Amino acid sequence: MKQLRIISRNSSLALRQSELVKAEINKIYPDLKIKIRGITTKGDKILTKSLDKIGGKGLFVKELQKRLLDGKADLAVHSLKDMPAKELADFIMVAVLKREDARDCFVSNRFSNLSQVPAGGVIGTSSSRRIALLKHHYPALEVKLLRGNIQTRLDRLDAHKYDGIILATAGLIRLGLEHRIKQYLSVEQFIPAIGQGAIVLEVLPSRLDLMLLLANLDDNDTYILTEAERMVGRILGVDCSVPVGVHATLTSHNTIKLSAIVATNADNPPIFTSVEGSKSNYLDLPLMIIDNLRTMGLCEMPNCNLARSDIKIANE
Repeated sequence: MKQLRIISRNSSLALRQSELVKAEINKIYPDLKIKIRGITTKGDKILTKSLDKIGGKGLFVKELQKRLLDGKADLAVHSLKDMPAKELADFIMVAVLKREDARDCFVSNRFSNLSQVPAGGVIGTSSSRRIALLKHHYPALEVKLLRGNIQTRLDRLDAHKYDGIILATAGLIRLGLEHRIKQYLSVEQFIPAIGQGAIVLEVLPSRLDLMLLLANLDDNDTYILTEAERMVGRILGVDCSVPVGVHATLTSHNTIKLSAIVATNADNPPIFTSVEGSKSNYLDLPLMIIDNLRTMGLCEMPNCNLARSDIKIANE
């Protein structure tokens, strides 16, 4: 192979992530020519509605996948948190890169942390998970819709439309904007989105050459942790309209802590649960999380697969 064509969203963050992928590939294959093309997806164009109203996070993914199917690109670079929990047979996630900081963060020009924002203060986000967590931890604050790329959101903040906004730490770090962060939100209180902070590479199943070429970019620990997170999402059958956060972390060399927050909608109190277990049996942990959620009576979510028979189907 003499040239590799990468397809990406056209946002500054997505292009930066593709550049990071390009750099990692060229460390291994310095003579390989890599071309990055960015496209503006439907999810990037419609900013006045929440994602669940216009088709979900899959809007960021489907148009990139179409370029793969049409033969216009060889490799798609995605944020893992944008990927549906259930993979499509037409595509292969060939590598998950080492995860950046998975935490959410608070950005403000007026306050150094969320606790300083007075009652009625306006916080911007478009995530149903973040809305549920804000309403739970800071019920006196007002939450308003904020969509768009990172710079668009920062511009809205700088125009005094919000007292503060919640963003993913990883995106700000990758864009060199970490100095804008006022508070890192703990993963115990603000459990991140499934796969948050990780970059995934996707190809067609027929591209065995790319699977071999890109295999060395896969970070095994990141794959194991994010796969445990994604399995919870698959079992629950959730989409971006349901407030769900799942985060896995290594607490020791061979021990994983898996935590989850789930609410039936952004207005209802979220349920928190966590489990610990062996890294070598990491796929047992999502089933333990589901058992906890069932015990807590959480079985009324749309598309929820909490019955044991459904769990077996979801894993097949």
